[in-house]
Amino acid sequence: MIPGHEALARLREGNTRFAQNVRGPDTFVSHTRRAELAAGQEPFAIVFGCSDSRVPAELVFDQGLGDLFVIRVAGNIVAPSLVGSVEFAAAMFHTRLVVVLGHTQCGAIQATLDELLDPADDHSPNLRDIVERVRPAVEGLVGTDLRHDRAALMAQAVRANIRASADHLRHGSAVLEQLIREDGLLIVGAEYSLETGEVDFFDGVPNDR
Repeated sequence: MIPGHEALARLREGNTRFAQNVRGPDTFVSHTRRAELAAGQEPFAIVFGCSDSRVPAELVFDQGLGDLFVIRVAGNIVAPSLVGSVEFAAAMFHTRLVVVLGHTQCGAIQATLDELLDPADDHSPNLRDIVERVRPAVEGLVGTDLRHDRAALMAQAVRANIRASADHLRHGSAVLEQLIREDGLLIVGAEYSLETGEVDFFDGVPNDR
């Protein structure tokens, strides 16, 4: 089992390689590695991220087969089945790091802001469910002066949604709360920049690391 802070350091190092267009030797899949993993998995980190095709976690963090347990959904929104997936990996594989990974220019966040600023009735019920799950995290921002600066509003809303999802995982699951309290589970929020390829871990990161 890799402690949460060590897993976080590994992800930071991998992202640095990715942003610099360098691949680590361990990321290349080999027949040996694939055969070993057929018997079981021990992912060192759980990444709860957005489904955006430009943010594949294994590439962004320069990791290989079996390294990450990845859960992806538009807007990295938190719903019961997704919390269950995090609980499963953390408890079953003793993975001690969860990263909620959002990204700049997120379409789900943009759709939610558009709905708040100019409500429409043409969303399907399923798409509207995504918007409604994002809404509580960003609604307060729309009532501020940020509404007059859409770029700034978008940037703040992306981070607010990441914080909200990370906080939900920390405090919305008895299983995860126990793992945090007793087994050192670390849940952090991070934002991936589409422009630079860099990940900024900005929420819940221990001050002494």
